[in-house]
Amino acid sequence: MPVIYKICDREEWEKALIDGVFQGSAVDLRDGFIHFSAGPQLRETARRHFAGRSDLVLIAIEADTLGQGLRWEKSRGGDLFPHLYGALDVNKAHAVVPLPWHDTAHLFPEGIP
Repeated sequence: MPVIYKICDREEWEKALIDGVFQGSAVDLRDGFIHFSAGPQLRETARRHFAGRSDLVLIAIEADTLGQGLRWEKSRGGDLFPHLYGALDVNKAHAVVPLPWHDTAHLFPEGIP
């Protein structure tokens, strides 16, 4: 099963844990779907959209568990990105780890593409 990733503010995720679902961040709500990245896209997503931001978490989800709401759509540079149309059940996350900022880049956990 391919793993996809969501980067979000720690506080947003903590609220989602209380609610049982993640509705999305402000940009997700604006666009009408939850933005995810595949492994090879992850570092560029972090660089473009989260540079300099601390207090983030990286959420890993097995794509096949998301059902029909997950669509792979063309985005940056014509790459196919995973987009979830609908809320994310927090129980689908199989890993949630801090994504700290250090000097000029985020520090990704070992084993993350």
